[in-house]
Amino acid sequence: MRYIEHPVLSALATIVVGLALSSGAGAQQQTRMPVIGFLGAASASDYPGPLEAFHEGLKDQGYIEGKNVAITYRWAFGDTEKLPALAAELVRIGVDVIVASGGLSPALAAQAATQKIPIVSTGAGGSLAASFAQPGGNVTGAQSQSTGLNPKRLELLHQAVPDAILAAVLFNPVTIESPETLNELREAARSLGVRLYMAEARSEGDLDNAFALIAQAGAGAVLVIGGPSFLTQREKIVALAARYKLPAIYNWREFAADGGLMAYGDSLSTLYRRAGDYAGRILKGAEPGDLPIDRPAVIQLVINLRTAKALGLTLPPAILGRADEVIE
Repeated sequence: MRYIEHPVLSALATIVVGLALSSGAGAQQQTRMPVIGFLGAASASDYPGPLEAFHEGLKDQGYIEGKNVAITYRWAFGDTEKLPALAAELVRIGVDVIVASGGLSPALAAQAATQKIPIVSTGAGGSLAASFAQPGGNVTGAQSQSTGLNPKRLELLHQAVPDAILAAVLFNPVTIESPETLNELREAARSLGVRLYMAEARSEGDLDNAFALIAQAGAGAVLVIGGPSFLTQREKIVALAARYKLPAIYNWREFAADGGLMAYGDSLSTLYRRAGDYAGRILKGAEPGDLPIDRPAVIQLVINLRTAKALGLTLPPAILGRADEVIE
């Protein structure tokens, strides 16, 4: 399945959507195909598995792209400053529902663009809802548990590399979703007897310098606070961690699959399947404010043993024993 992100193809998709939005002429007016606007903070190539899961969720409600629903995609390619304009464009097109993908920023951009069109967030719905049980308003969807898991990630990293008394935290201050995230990590570090080195990277161009400074500081491991920009840049981040021989833990499986040592977090595919299911329900007439925010309970630990061997790292049996997936 192809997901449009090339500018020319995107323009052609808008024309197709415009045709889908137009009604048949004459007295016998045809029923038009409903249209979903997909607002993504990253890019289609960053989400192949989750996007397939999103379409499975739509299919659960009887919707198949190109057959009885049209989807127009707008991607920010990791640049969250583009999101407001992209959201406004979807509103101008007149889509029936907006799916906000990639954390809080796209959901906020969609909510700022419209108070009428239903919005389904793939992972930050709870941040904009009146309550999880009764969201109210025009926003619903799934809520990722990822943000609150950073202290646990630090604990796992410490168990994997107990000699690393200085651990680096790599984050993008533009996309970090909670101001308490860093404070929670500092508190967890104190309880573990670990010191933290904070490294910022606002863009891909900052990553080389950030890792050089991490290595210069003498950090023995890295915790990467994920976000849409880092997901887009994950191949470079994983490669830099390997270059500097730094064990690292991430929040999504995609990082471990691309060579990261460990990932601990909820399943993006589960979140996106729920978003597809909710989008389908809304197209059938459900009110977003009546659909409770879904919080998937499954948290996965994924370990890449190939990376551990390349680092010369022997992981404790306790960590390997609790892994949900081991990549060999």
